[in-house]
Amino acid sequence: MTVDEYLDQARAELDRVDPAEAKRLQDEGALLVDIRPIANRAEEGEIPGSVPVERIHLEWRLDPASPNRLPEVEADTKVIVLCNEGYASSLAARDLRRLGLTTATDLVGGFRGWAEAGLPVVAGGRPAVP
Repeated sequence: MTVDEYLDQARAELDRVDPAEAKRLQDEGALLVDIRPIANRAEEGEIPGSVPVERIHLEWRLDPASPNRLPEVEADTKVIVLCNEGYASSLAARDLRRLGLTTATDLVGGFRGWAEAGLPVVAGGRPAVP
C-alpha cells in the first residue's frame, strides 16, 4: 500500500469539512484542534478559539475515556482536526474516530486553506496543551 492509498482509506471514513463549514461548526460549538508544530503556528498564525495539541499527545487528550483528556471532550463532541494543508489531520481524525469520537473529522486544506478563505487568523505561537 502506498501513502496515498493509506490517506484515501482514512478519508473514506471521514465527513471532511471545508473552511466555511468548519467556521460554521465552530460557531455552533465544535472544537478545532490544531496539530501543527509550534513553529508553524508561530510563523503563520492560529485560528481563534482553536486548541493546539501536539500530534504526539492527541489521542491521550481527546480519547473520551482517558483521564488525561481535555475537559470539554466527550464522546459526542464535534472535533475538527487541522494541520498545515489537510493531510496529517485526515490520519489523526481517523484515529480519533477509532477511539470513540465518532464525529471527528478534519479541515480540507488545513490551516492554509482556512487562511486563504479569508477566515479569522490571529498571531500564533501559543504552547500546545501539555
